Amino acid sequence: MAQNGSFKIILGSSSSSRKQILAEMGYDFTVKTADIDEKEIRKDKPEELVVALAHAKADAIISRLQISEFREVDAEPTLLITADQVVVHGGMIREKPADADEAREFIKGYSAGHASTVGSVLVTNLKTGIRKDGWDKAEIKEGDVLYVAGGLMVEHPLTSPFVEAVVGTIDSVMGLPKALTEKLIQEAL
Repeated sequence: MAQNGSFKIILGSSSSSRKQILAEMGYDFTVKTADIDEKEIRKDKPEELVVALAHAKADAIISRLQISEFREVDAEPTLLITADQVVVHGGMIREKPADADEAREFIKGYSAGHASTVGSVLVTNLKTGIRKDGWDKAEIKEGDVLYVAGGLMVEHPLTSPFVEAVVGTIDSVMGLPKALTEKLIQEAL
């Protein structure tokens, strides 16, 4: 496991965007994935849903760790960072499409107006058990935007010329808001 001063980080995500953002923030980290059925968790509000999913991912990863090793007196603190994100369009929560047909329906619908992303970050200190979570929202206003299945790739070279404005930060749209993540890391230590 890589070092970050006096603590270690595990990124609980296989997302290439989240890996890129955490690396851009200057952190070394290892990666573990949660492998949960996200459709099992339902909430009406997107903010509640993404926070609940981040907690479920953390719980799944922790259940596979030898947690006692992280809690030893002389162990360096290890922070587990999990996150989730949904797209909200027309008042509806859009998660990863179930199949190609649903992906096509999402893409067709996006041409009718702007969308927003709602993302969560959860930082769990595996030594102390302290959990700090939060959520962030970004709105994407577009002309003719190319969307991809499962989310918005505004950072993609084929897409970015068509995005008129992002109200929020690109890292939030990409799935790991830097300012929120940094704040939660500091709070969890």
